[in-house]
Amino acid sequence: MVSQRQVRLRIVHTEASCGWGGQEIRILTEAQGMIARGHAVTLLCPPEARIYDEAQKRNLPVHALPIGRKNLRGVLALRQWLRTHPADVINTHSSTDAWLAALACRLLDKPPAIVRTRHISAPVPDNFSTRWLYTKATHHIVTTGERLREQLVRDNRYPATRITSIPTGIDTERFKPGDKSEARRRLGLDAGAHYIGIVATLRSWKGHLHLLDAFARLDAPKWRLLIVGDGPMRGVLEKRIAELGLEPRVRMVGQQDNPELWLQALDIFCLPSYANEGVPQAILQAMLSGLPVVTTAVGSITEAISDSRTGLIVTPQRPDELAAALRRLMADPDLAARLGAAAREEAMRRFGIERMLERMERVFRKTAA
Repeated sequence: MVSQRQVRLRIVHTEASCGWGGQEIRILTEAQGMIARGHAVTLLCPPEARIYDEAQKRNLPVHALPIGRKNLRGVLALRQWLRTHPADVINTHSSTDAWLAALACRLLDKPPAIVRTRHISAPVPDNFSTRWLYTKATHHIVTTGERLREQLVRDNRYPATRITSIPTGIDTERFKPGDKSEARRRLGLDAGAHYIGIVATLRSWKGHLHLLDAFARLDAPKWRLLIVGDGPMRGVLEKRIAELGLEPRVRMVGQQDNPELWLQALDIFCLPSYANEGVPQAILQAMLSGLPVVTTAVGSITEAISDSRTGLIVTPQRPDELAAALRRLMADPDLAARLGAAAREEAMRRFGIERMLERMERVFRKTAA
């Protein structure tokens, strides 16, 4: 008899977004993990999306389809592809591809089951059509945090039994504490300075502007701020750095392929988001790197960071409070070390990549059945 684990699933991921961030990284990471488990996985996305190029770099099966907009062309293209490439389950990730997949599957004789992953905490419209999409066309919903799941049950009245919270899993071998001096040497950083850092796409809700305002309030000439990532807020942040006179103490290093090395170079990690978060991958990566974390109670962040145990929680959009938390860690290295050690232990226990893959596989199998 063939065990359930040995039965190969045909999994299709769809992503309409042309952006780049934790959502897209999770899709690729999950796809790689499922392929390693013996499943057939394909990604469908617009040809102009960055995830298309990134999937090719990782040698992942990817096909370009015109699914970047909600229109009939996208529905028909998706229907035709699914007709010639039968699947067991289709995992949608953004609003546009979720609608296109739902309508395309209505036009198929034997459609795959649909799993919708919700990556962020932005409210879902409470109307008839969206309710149909989530409760009729979609067979199961996955959220990247329990707070997001609770939000859909409470605010949208979706059946709790059809929603599962599965936080993103992180590679525990890649993200781990390292030699700070060696990391700084390799990155060309000042060996005599201390570093606060943020690793995130440069989007408004990540709170970079509030972090700059907080950092400007710190009377700490030996401390530097590293901003790792790129995105639409770059010009705004560069202007604000100049206005605050922080050019000598703040470095924007852009998108980096080795975030683990940048994290190893830091003393403190900060992500002062004020909207649209699940459990951010950057926070989990920082925790695994043994860093003390300063963040906010937005989305599902507090499912990873417990105030004064695995990090410090501050009020969103309050630079004064953020500065006070940073100042506290800067002045108390023992507290920073305790928080970092506790954070790593928590992340190792709950947020490894195999845990995520095991739980996603169970959802796919149950839904496909």
